[in-house]
Amino acid sequence: MRFKDKVALITGGARGMGAVEARMFAKEGAKVAIADILDKEGGALEKELSKNGHDAVYLHLDVAKSQDWRKAMEAIEKRFGRLNILVNNAGIRGELKDLVNITEEDYDRVLAINAKGTFLGMKYAIPAMRQVGGGAIVNISSLVGIIGSRGRNAAYDASKGATRVMTKTAAITYAKENIRVNSIHPGPIDTPMTEESYRDPEARARSQSRIPLGSIGQSEDVAYAVLFLASDESSYMTGAEIVVDGGMMAY
Repeated sequence: MRFKDKVALITGGARGMGAVEARMFAKEGAKVAIADILDKEGGALEKELSKNGHDAVYLHLDVAKSQDWRKAMEAIEKRFGRLNILVNNAGIRGELKDLVNITEEDYDRVLAINAKGTFLGMKYAIPAMRQVGGGAIVNISSLVGIIGSRGRNAAYDASKGATRVMTKTAAITYAKENIRVNSIHPGPIDTPMTEESYRDPEARARSQSRIPLGSIGQSEDVAYAVLFLASDESSYMTGAEIVVDGGMMAY
């Protein structure tokens, strides 16, 4: 049981990759706070985990709002008494347009959720982790947080690049307080956010043809990397980045 007696907060945890992570953390013994704005899905996941004997709670959290973070941390303190792990998983893709055609409003919205949301998560989680002598933060960036992309969304790419560097800054700053901060960089993954892109068989085939392992990744592929970075098995890792991309970075 990797996370026995530990408390994990997972943002964007109501569905997709976040929900897979929540289930895995619960099976490994963690008490899980599922945070999202999808109240119906989040509530259903809380009931599912509770029915299976796990200690879980759903919290409504808009990651771009400080007041929501304060309420969430108060709720976690009241329910569990501590926080050991934060997974900054919440994110949106935004408009699939080239840079010139992205609206300023969409750019601001993507950066607010993906980059500011990650910033606020660390801002509010780190003081709680100090109280228990340390913790682990895993920020979900992207392959495009390391390399550029053609004809995609410059706002999304910028937000994931910000997440990557912010992770390293936090890792250096809080290492002496036993707070580890690492990032994960998924490539093409089947999630609710990407299902529209892969619905067309031809488009899916084109994407798969660019992946050395020959297939689109699954949420579990990323979740196992999250488990590793959040656990004591990675106790000598901070400021690191793990790429989960089927080999695309090898080109």
